[in-house]
Amino acid sequence: MAKPMTKAQFMAMLAEKSGMSKKEVATMWEMLVSLIYKHAKDDGEVTLPGVGKLQKKHRAARMGRNPATGQQIQIAAKTVLKFRVAKQAKDAIL
Repeated sequence: MAKPMTKAQFMAMLAEKSGMSKKEVATMWEMLVSLIYKHAKDDGEVTLPGVGKLQKKHRAARMGRNPATGQQIQIAAKTVLKFRVAKQAKDAIL
């Protein structure tokens, strides 16, 4: 299996393809990421057209089992992040 692309490799590739400097690309990337984080936090979801949707979901409290002892335990409610891949991305990749 191939190694995943590092952030530096990704930034270099974007800079090469766009004709922008690596610093400009890094600045744009940081702005994009902070915008995604802000909207996901404030609105509960953010849609990245052609890529997918990042959503905050609430998980209710539930009963679970300690795998070591077999004893039932209460698992607290919590908020988790879910990512749904867009059909357009699935079609392009798979």
